[in-house]
Amino acid sequence: MSMTAIRAVEPRSPAHRAGIRVGETLTHINGHPILDVLDYKFYSYDPRLELVLKEADGSERTVRLRKDEGEDLGLEFETYLMDRARSCANNCIFCFVDQMPPGMRPSLYFKDDDARLSFLMGNYLTLTNLSKREIERICALRISPINISVHTTDPVLREEMLHHRRAGEVLEIMSRFAQANIRMNCQIVSCPGINDGPALEKTLQDLCALYPAVESVAIVPVGVTKFREGLHPLSPYTPQQASAVIDQVEAFAAASLAQRGTRLAWCSDEFYLLAGRPLPEKAFYEDMNQLENGVGMLRLLLSQAHMALEDPMDGAPLTPFSVATGVSAAPFIQQIADAAQAKYPSLQGWVYPIRNEFFGETITVSGLITGGDLIRQLRGKELGQRLLIPSNMLRSGEQVFLDDITVSDVERELGVPVTAVDAESGFDLVDAMLGLEVTSPEVCHQREETEYYQYNQ
Repeated sequence: MSMTAIRAVEPRSPAHRAGIRVGETLTHINGHPILDVLDYKFYSYDPRLELVLKEADGSERTVRLRKDEGEDLGLEFETYLMDRARSCANNCIFCFVDQMPPGMRPSLYFKDDDARLSFLMGNYLTLTNLSKREIERICALRISPINISVHTTDPVLREEMLHHRRAGEVLEIMSRFAQANIRMNCQIVSCPGINDGPALEKTLQDLCALYPAVESVAIVPVGVTKFREGLHPLSPYTPQQASAVIDQVEAFAAASLAQRGTRLAWCSDEFYLLAGRPLPEKAFYEDMNQLENGVGMLRLLLSQAHMALEDPMDGAPLTPFSVATGVSAAPFIQQIADAAQAKYPSLQGWVYPIRNEFFGETITVSGLITGGDLIRQLRGKELGQRLLIPSNMLRSGEQVFLDDITVSDVERELGVPVTAVDAESGFDLVDAMLGLEVTSPEVCHQREETEYYQYNQ
């Protein structure tokens, strides 16, 4: 069956009202061929649509409908992309997937490099597998923003780092996007002695030349696991090396702020932790549009937790809790727990940093902690009546850790209920510590708007 075949029609949706049926295949909208989800999203935006549908027997029919501008048609297809996901054609020297141990579930070994997932899900892409037609389509549709893994703009060095003959075309393609007024957020995975130093300075200056199309640049340190046998030799950043990168990026950012009114480039929180330096204040991160790369995430967590603790509590009984998190975040989670206990002296809580024995102790983020490490290191510890974990420890939308151990397995082994908490929300973390229901998205949004107002006065 075609991947543009309709699998479901949402009740009372525009498509349902127009009589569109499951099993039909959508071929055109307003005369435009529909090849994948980008075509579908773009051409179905208008309020008046003419859809061409193909029946199972090959016959076609035309359906005309009206809806609100931007309203979703209410169709589900055989696959989300209405096509197969495109895998990465690179062989990057720092690729984390290549550093996975054998025997894990197949989905963990899939490397995506799909422009459609960049637009729709915020994934980063390298641009090496875009055909000329796809570049032209992106420019024609003007869908923004697009997230790009740049790493370096030096053509020779980028080919060496990505091991792809087209890797050196990155600036040429990005310039095309800039001319089409497409906004871009960029990522640089920094490797000691390879693409930092003078190479990083060139990259920052080249990206700066594409401002305002390039809206932000995140510099993150390479992650090095213990599974690197046969791979390009890489070492984690030392405190001195991390500090040098911070100094370099902050000097560039200060000059950019003076010239353009934006710092444009930021180091991730992990660089500051590696260097043993304090996190910048929240205002330093401006609009915080690189949170997915860990830029300002810990500062935002602390500021949201501070706001949450200012809210009055309804006097519900406080039950003891524990929090398990990554080594890098643990001191900040401890600060929040201490603040909560200072306000509510009867509250008992323990924060446990989990060493990453599975991937190696150079990996300190919570999102790569396995259920096995959690069980081994918490067994016999004081856990209170509930164990809180960051939700990014689990597979998205599921109750499974990276090593296929489930939340139920952890609860059975440790004898305590486990609650997954949004890893980026200080509001949710404080509510969970106090034993409250997780705040609704609407209330969180209101709190965030209040926080933005307070910090920008």
